[in-house]
Amino acid sequence: MSAADTKHKAHIEVTGLTMAYGDTLIQRDLTFTVNRGDIFIVMGGSGCGKSTLLKHLIGLLQPAAGEICYNGVSYFDASARQQDDMRRSWGTTFQTGGLFSAMTLAENVALPLQQNTQLSKAEIADLVHYKLALVGLAGFQNYYPSQISGGMQKRAGLARAIALDPEVLFFDEPSAGLDPLSSKLLDELIVQIQQTTGATIVVVTHELASIFAIGNNSVFLDPESKTMLDCGHPQRLKTDSPHHQVRNFLARGKLSRGQLAHDQTDNSHREKTP
Repeated sequence: MSAADTKHKAHIEVTGLTMAYGDTLIQRDLTFTVNRGDIFIVMGGSGCGKSTLLKHLIGLLQPAAGEICYNGVSYFDASARQQDDMRRSWGTTFQTGGLFSAMTLAENVALPLQQNTQLSKAEIADLVHYKLALVGLAGFQNYYPSQISGGMQKRAGLARAIALDPEVLFFDEPSAGLDPLSSKLLDELIVQIQQTTGATIVVVTHELASIFAIGNNSVFLDPESKTMLDCGHPQRLKTDSPHHQVRNFLARGKLSRGQLAHDQTDNSHREKTP
């Protein structure tokens, strides 16, 4: 593949990213690429900084070092107007759904359209109906978040996130709090949305079923070394990652003691080899 082809495929490029809260290091030297149309998984053990990385990707937190580029443009070096244009091309969903409780589902989905377009009320109403139908919530326009299930709230949050047809969709632990069936249906919906819209999707999750069901690219963050250990297709990482932490995580901690001991011996040998 030529450099031009690689550049065309790259949608988000993270280079030398270091994240910290004051003097507390979260992760360092993160370098990975999210290609256009990927369903990209951010994974790792508890406390590794997955959600912190998401906050950096959507511009809520400033990196301690490194850069994050969208379509070749560094977000944190861009002008305020460029940053605003970038944010308009993103959609974000939150663990709780992030819906306004005093608004109906229709009003929640309509909000970004009202704030960012010049569409008429009738045109917005048509789009709201379409987006809710797309996530399986046709007929629920006048319901309030408290009147529907957690899984339905997640889908309503997704309908709002795709209201402006974003190029990039970000999900923070989308399956959190859902039963296995609702989680599976949400995974299927995420894949359907990607196939329908062509959006690039970034998902923060520790749910292995979701990782293997939807992800075609990923990065693994390690809480101990405070850096990434591997990136690539989750299935490849499960079987071929040189890091036992990655394979053990993706095997639900089922690597045998013999495998772990063999890995540690190999790592020790590599460190001592000049």
